[in-house]
Amino acid sequence: MTQEHKLAASSGQQAEQERPKELPEELLEKRPARAVFLDLDDTLYDHLTPLRDALREVLSLPSDFPYDRAYALFRYYSDLISEQENLSAVPDKEKVAWMQKQRFIRMLADFGINVSEERAGQLQDAYLGRQFAIQPFQGAVELIAELNRQGDLVGLITNGAGPHQIAKIDALKIKTAIPAGRIFVSGVVGIAKPDPGLFGHVNRMTGTRPEESIYIGDSWRNDVAGSLAAGWTCIWFNHRGAEPESELQPHHVAADYDEIRRILLGS
Repeated sequence: MTQEHKLAASSGQQAEQERPKELPEELLEKRPARAVFLDLDDTLYDHLTPLRDALREVLSLPSDFPYDRAYALFRYYSDLISEQENLSAVPDKEKVAWMQKQRFIRMLADFGINVSEERAGQLQDAYLGRQFAIQPFQGAVELIAELNRQGDLVGLITNGAGPHQIAKIDALKIKTAIPAGRIFVSGVVGIAKPDPGLFGHVNRMTGTRPEESIYIGDSWRNDVAGSLAAGWTCIWFNHRGAEPESELQPHHVAADYDEIRRILLGS
C-alpha cells in the first residue's frame, strides 16, 4: 500500500474530526469585512517541482524538456479524469490509483513517450515521495498574515482526499495562520470544484456571503469556473502564462503574489 493510499484509507475518520460546524445564528452578525480563500496546489506552492523531479528520476528526461507544458497537461488529465469519475468529491481508492497512472500515461503520450502502467506507477510513487518537500510561494505567507491583521477571514478550498491535502498544508506550516475551521477539502466535504455548491458550503459554514467572498486559484477549470459560478470575486493566479480555456472573465489576473497583494490591499 502506497503512502497516498494509507492517507486515503483514514479519510473517513479524519473527515469527521475536521468537518467544520455551521456557525450559529447569533454569530452571523459578526461578519468580517470580506472573506479571502485560496486554492492549495500550484497556488500556495509550486506544484511543478515534484512532477519535474519525478520525471527526471524515473525517465531521465533532459533539463530542456518542456516541463511547464508537461505540468499543464498533467493537471488537465488529472482534473478531467477526476471530474469524469467524481474522484475529488468521492475519492475511491482503486479509481484514484487508476487515475494517477492514467494522467502520466496520457500526458507523456502527448509528447510521443509511451509508458506502461508499471512505469506510470513508478512515476506516481516518485511524485508522491516529493509532494511533502514543499515551500510556499514567495509572498504567500506574508500576504495571509496581512489579511489576517486587517480582519479579513482567510481560508483554503482545495480538491483532493482529506488526509493527503492536510499533510501538504502541514508541510507548508501555515495552519497557525489558517485555522482548521477555514480549511475545506473536497474529499471531506463531499463536493468538489468546479461545483459551485462547494463555495456555497463554505459561505454557510463561515457565515459569509458570495458578494463579499474572493477566491484565488490557478486552475481555469476548477478555480475560475467554480468561483464565478458561485458568485464570488475571482483572482486567476496565472503564474504560468496559460491561455483562458473559455469565454469566462475572471475579475482579476495576477502573475505573482506582489500583484495579488496590490489587488487585495491596494499597495
